[in-house]
Amino acid sequence: MTVSTTSARHRAARRPSTPLTELAAAATGQMGTVGRRTAVVAASSGLVVSMLGSPASAAPTGEAGALPAVDTAALTASARAVLNTAPVVTAPADAAWTVDITAVTAETPPPPPPPVKAKVKVAASRSTTRAAAATTTAAAAPTTNAAVPQSVAGNAVLEVAARYVGTPYVSGGSTPAGFDCSGFVSYVYAQLGISLPRTSSGIKAAGTVISRADAQPGDLIWSPGHISIYAGGNDQIDSPRPGKTIQFRAIWQSSPVFIRIG
Repeated sequence: MTVSTTSARHRAARRPSTPLTELAAAATGQMGTVGRRTAVVAASSGLVVSMLGSPASAAPTGEAGALPAVDTAALTASARAVLNTAPVVTAPADAAWTVDITAVTAETPPPPPPPVKAKVKVAASRSTTRAAAATTTAAAAPTTNAAVPQSVAGNAVLEVAARYVGTPYVSGGSTPAGFDCSGFVSYVYAQLGISLPRTSSGIKAAGTVISRADAQPGDLIWSPGHISIYAGGNDQIDSPRPGKTIQFRAIWQSSPVFIRIG
């Protein structure tokens, strides 16, 4: 029996192929055709990146397929040459900056309103109060009341009496704060230096009864429980009754008695 022995053939050992080694090999093959030097210029910034390759005839060193060496000195010289030819941007020392700002207009606020002046109430004098009361009384008085008669002028008794027109009636009163009928008559005559009794009947007794025809302005008019001062014609001035004030008015007594003092 013949036995033949055949030796097995083995493929020669080779470097394993990977995507990285294939890329390196392709790059090495294209270096000669592209040229020795490739430059990438960024125009916007003025910077230049240069890549210098070795000559196509340069012998590879090391293992097969390795990248060629890069001449860094040539790269630096090339970059410097590009920078030297690049335009120089300069700014003047006196450069001025301008900023657009919207104009702001200041408005003057309106002046504040004038302060309100407080109203100060001033107490009216007694004479003013009397005059106002007399005016009110005259406006509200019935038509039988007479205006101030002309006989007041030049008549001492009536001139004094007329000062107290508008003074209120006060029972038992004998001062300008308030009078009753006899208190008013006694006070008026006292201003002329004549002292009279305090009651109407006492005043009647202190004087002289006269006729109406003989009566003169300044004489007195008596009736039971009341006394007044005759103002001439058909008028008299007196302090009538509670709620009323001193006033000139018509003679209202049905049987007046005229009295003269002194």
